[in-house]
Amino acid sequence: MENQSTAPRPVIPVESEYQSGFGNHFSSEAITGALPRGQNSPLVCPYGLYAEQISGTSFTSPRKLNQRSWLYRVKPSVTHEPFRPRVPNHGKLVSEFNESNSSATPTQLRWKPIEVPESPTDFIDGLFTVCGAGSSYLRHGFAIHMYVANKAMDDCAFCSADGDFLIVPQEGRLWITTECGRMLVSPGEIVVLPQGFRFAVDLPDGPSRGYVAEIFGTHFQLPDLGPIGANGLAASRDFLAPVAWFEHMSRPGFTIVQKFGGELFTAKQDFSPFNVVAWHGNYVPYKYDLSKFCPYNTVLIDHGDPSINTVLTAPTERPGVALLDFVIFPPRWLVAEHTFRPPYYHRNCMSEFMGLIFGGYEAKADGFLPGGASLHSCMTPHGPDTKTYEATIALGNDVGPRKISNTMAFMFESCLMPRVCPWALESAYRDHDYYQCWIGLKSHFTCEFVGEDDQDVENSHSEKK
Repeated sequence: MENQSTAPRPVIPVESEYQSGFGNHFSSEAITGALPRGQNSPLVCPYGLYAEQISGTSFTSPRKLNQRSWLYRVKPSVTHEPFRPRVPNHGKLVSEFNESNSSATPTQLRWKPIEVPESPTDFIDGLFTVCGAGSSYLRHGFAIHMYVANKAMDDCAFCSADGDFLIVPQEGRLWITTECGRMLVSPGEIVVLPQGFRFAVDLPDGPSRGYVAEIFGTHFQLPDLGPIGANGLAASRDFLAPVAWFEHMSRPGFTIVQKFGGELFTAKQDFSPFNVVAWHGNYVPYKYDLSKFCPYNTVLIDHGDPSINTVLTAPTERPGVALLDFVIFPPRWLVAEHTFRPPYYHRNCMSEFMGLIFGGYEAKADGFLPGGASLHSCMTPHGPDTKTYEATIALGNDVGPRKISNTMAFMFESCLMPRVCPWALESAYRDHDYYQCWIGLKSHFTCEFVGEDDQDVENSHSEKK
């Protein structure tokens, strides 16, 4: 399909075409015949293009795990000046979590929605780390970021050498240009930008706000379905990859901003990095519409574990243990009989970071707002607030089926214990009264029991008899 461009990417997007499937080997060309036939790296590529491979796994990874793509571009990505530390560097991105830059706390934390700043702020400058664990250098761990932006990325592109970005926009669409093509991502959708891919974010609706999970040393995959069977949850066919699109024009002073070990570096070049005329492979950006998720739930008693709502998982070497799960709480029916239907009170060996895209969350009647966030770390108790609990038990056992609608909450869940960045702990948006949502929980204990002293008297009477 011919889709050539010699003009800068548009600010107001027209929805692109996509290729369907998760983990597929895709092929796409913006000019017919641009893809080499029969080999990956011919002596002379069609149209005089350069062949360049981008590898998401080691060369010798097992075939079923190996991820790589071949890009055929006007100029190779190596053509740039040396990288230098970015000046100014906002200093709020972390990929190495330790005592020097973050704190550990078991306290339940919650943040109110962050306002978009008045000053011009693009996706890079509006990105900041909230918490995380591990090390990008050691290739194991994760970071959770949030972003607020009101300005397009002009004459620059961003990439993370540290890990994959899973972006969850909450307000305002994102028009994302990547080396593989363009994607329009709306609130209610997610996009995954794999490690090393260069991309630019434009804002067709103006101000935008959202969440980002970054994983080090691995990639997201679909969870196994186990006894569910062959179908359900997120379907492979609903994941969409872009089609080839390219810019071919002089761009003096174009800047590549690379995140490396949590620090930002910049390099200048005189052309757009989005000059890939054709590509093929299985290492590719992709997006997913959360409304297409097929949820499963209990049909008789009790509340199911949240793992049943996993969209994507980044597994560890331990079976069933995730470096990071992306879990959603979408619209669905609640039908369980004589069951407390909101999430149960619990302490978890995993750590849970939650966000709300729109609507309300069933376990928090007040205070948890769209654009806000909460963090319940390893073995920190949490559950429904007082208002939710009292309203639920007041309904009694005769409550019929009820549909939860107009809501989309999500959770990033990890086996690692997160450390929290100081600017998140000190933020004016932190809800310091969060703990009070549980303080009102009162005892409903109804058993009439005999006190210790009365029990001694009763025992004495029994002996005399």
